[in-house]
Amino acid sequence: MRWIWIDRFVEFESGKRAKAVKNLSAAEDHYAQHFPGYPVMPATLILEGLAQTGGILAGEANAFREKVVLGKINKARFSREFLAGETLEYEVELVHMRPEGATVVGKVLVEGEVAAEAEIFFAHLDQSRSKQAFGESNFVFTGEMKHLLDQARRAGATNHGTVV
Repeated sequence: MRWIWIDRFVEFESGKRAKAVKNLSAAEDHYAQHFPGYPVMPATLILEGLAQTGGILAGEANAFREKVVLGKINKARFSREFLAGETLEYEVELVHMRPEGATVVGKVLVEGEVAAEAEIFFAHLDQSRSKQAFGESNFVFTGEMKHLLDQARRAGATNHGTVV
């Protein structure tokens, strides 16, 4: 099962930056086992949401011609816990795009305050080799994420937002 850790894009500027949000609900499965009675979102899932936002930005910049996979998290810093009931704002900026991969810098905001920051490298895999090695369904760009991006584009076209 593939988990999506963003709810929607609120801004998307092709090849430059993206903003997405995630509403943390106490009904999410991970809260039952991660500190029962004290619903804290695991830091790895916070990074996954930031990586999904950045990965879509990096993939879209190449028109999804290549598979984009998380290569490494160069650095990450957290300044607080993330609790059920909060809304996370993921902001990423594409800083390097090369044939071998892309780097984004991102931050997670809660109520306008920076709560986490990370630098993430994504590797590019050509379509034929990645399909042979991993299969099609292993990548986030095949379903819900593209749907979220399409929704953001339509919203930008209808209300003249920042989606490009």
